[in-house]
Amino acid sequence: MSYVHHVAQFHGLPAFTFPPYADPTDLPDAGAVAWRLHCGPYSSDEEYESYWGRFTESVDLGGIRALVFGSPWYDGEGGSGLHELIDLAPRFTGLEALFLGDLEDEEAMISTIALDDLAELLETFPGLRELAVRGGDGLRFPVTGHEGLRVLRVESGGLPPAAAAQIAAASLPSLERLELWLGDEDYGGGTTAEDLAPLLAGTGKPALRHLGLQNGPHQDELAAALASAPVVRRLSSLSLSMGTLGDGGAEALLTGQSLGHLRELDLSHHFLSEDMMLRIWTELEPQGVRVDLTARNEEEDERFPELGTGPNRYVAVSE
Repeated sequence: MSYVHHVAQFHGLPAFTFPPYADPTDLPDAGAVAWRLHCGPYSSDEEYESYWGRFTESVDLGGIRALVFGSPWYDGEGGSGLHELIDLAPRFTGLEALFLGDLEDEEAMISTIALDDLAELLETFPGLRELAVRGGDGLRFPVTGHEGLRVLRVESGGLPPAAAAQIAAASLPSLERLELWLGDEDYGGGTTAEDLAPLLAGTGKPALRHLGLQNGPHQDELAAALASAPVVRRLSSLSLSMGTLGDGGAEALLTGQSLGHLRELDLSHHFLSEDMMLRIWTELEPQGVRVDLTARNEEEDERFPELGTGPNRYVAVSE
């Protein structure tokens, strides 16, 4: 199962790729779609300066609500950043949502999609409501606060722990949904519960209703921390999917604070025993909690026998 694919819908709008070379006379209304900018990874394709110029001349920038950036802005080799967008910020008066790094596996490994410091971007667009980024290499989030952001999603095969800690510490009073793909240590990840302490304590994000700490190699540790974390009490949905959750972490969740107030608990892609899966269903489903336990995995006793690693688990998305 691939978790990394091109955006088909974003910010409640269908994605529409602005066509390279094509006559731009027959285009949708500016606010009716999420505009995807992608002009191909090959030298024979239109250069991005020409592509960007045609886009800004053909579309009412003030009416655009959502933008999705693919190649070459983010292409696994550093991309060109978002300087063009920031420079034209006074014209993007209606911009509410940004997706950075919309590339599939065939275009760039997720661990090589280079990101950057997002502070200038968020400062430039105080009206931004949704921000999604794919990648992680070089990501920094030294943002003390942003009043308007409601959704933040980071899809990564290796989210730098320092960036995760910055996100956890940021004051985001309007944030309702936070999803972090933490990723493998071998690809720059390895975030621990200690890195996320302000988030788990429930500080700085009073409106948070959905929390996803996903694709992590330390899911049992995170589950144990969430078992008593104040932030859980205000959530309506929680996800520990795509990671290495085992019976120990599930036991901590079930014996910790009540989860009966949750509408959804997503534990898909896990390493739970069948007995533990049955126990989770038996205890939580009668309380009205919809539990996702799909994609069960078995520990591979000799995944890398030459390294002597022994039994191990793995995240869903790494390289």
